[in-house]
Amino acid sequence: MKAWRVSANGEPREVMRLEEVPDPEPGPGQLLLRVRAANVNFPDALLCRGHYQVRPPLPFTPGVEICGEVLAVGEGATGAVGQRVLAQPPLPDGGFAEYAVADARSVRPAPEALDDAEAAALHIGYQTGWFGLHRRARLQAGETLLVHAAAGGVGSAAVQLGKAAGARVIGVVGGADKARIARELGCDLVLDRRTDDLVAEVKNATGGRGADVVYDPVGGDAYAKSVKCIAFEGRIVVVGFASGAIPSPALNHALVKNYSVLGLHWGLYNTKDPAAVDACHEELTKLAAQGVVRPLIGGRIPLAGAAEAVQRVADGTSTGRLVVLPGLEEAR
Repeated sequence: MKAWRVSANGEPREVMRLEEVPDPEPGPGQLLLRVRAANVNFPDALLCRGHYQVRPPLPFTPGVEICGEVLAVGEGATGAVGQRVLAQPPLPDGGFAEYAVADARSVRPAPEALDDAEAAALHIGYQTGWFGLHRRARLQAGETLLVHAAAGGVGSAAVQLGKAAGARVIGVVGGADKARIARELGCDLVLDRRTDDLVAEVKNATGGRGADVVYDPVGGDAYAKSVKCIAFEGRIVVVGFASGAIPSPALNHALVKNYSVLGLHWGLYNTKDPAAVDACHEELTKLAAQGVVRPLIGGRIPLAGAAEAVQRVADGTSTGRLVVLPGLEEAR
């Protein structure tokens, strides 16, 4: 089969190579999947660079989440051939390939309301958003939610989930094109970090109170400005550091202004509370069926374009989710 391989760390477009490799076979407790769609995540870029918290042995195939079709069931595994599922292929053999294997106990049914690309983009980003907003920040209807990188894959999920929860959503973006997309997503107010005074505008929009919840996958300057416009008893959810700058919170400032800084590592729920992940998937499936959430797909990419897609996500030039569809080559 064809699969993207990384044999040395570096920028994705420089180190990812499309190669012919042996077809995988499912081991005990595993399913063999035909990859219908593989969502591009920022961790894929970090994996290529060697900057992710997990460093798989070289060479490896990136691609941390897919929508796949069950082709074969390994010994002791539960699954139905032909079923469409969401899966996270265990590294070092990720999802940027024609076929992948996954642990049967970790796969979940793909929502019928979503196509392959949308389904592939529902899992990690929306689970992260749901746990961040509901389990960590306890977002309430009527509160103001500030979302950084609101037109990106992670931010767009938080915008939709915030609106579904009844919050007033302020989206922060970079540039006019992304501002337009954020408005289409349903943001009540959109701020351009390049031209708007973020702190002043948030305070003005909230009558001086500030944002009740901040969803921050960016870090750096985004975090620094967030603490200047956080409300009394506000909650800042730290999701990641797409800017590349990890802030150092001033705890005396949190004390004086009476706000909370909450870390979110969604992956821990898979081992610490897997039942909560299952319950979240059921909730997201319902929201998708109701049309309340639908992943924003910024591009459907053939397998041959995966390296460039990962680079675009690494550079922050993409909007929504870029999704790799191996079947696009077959259709041409």
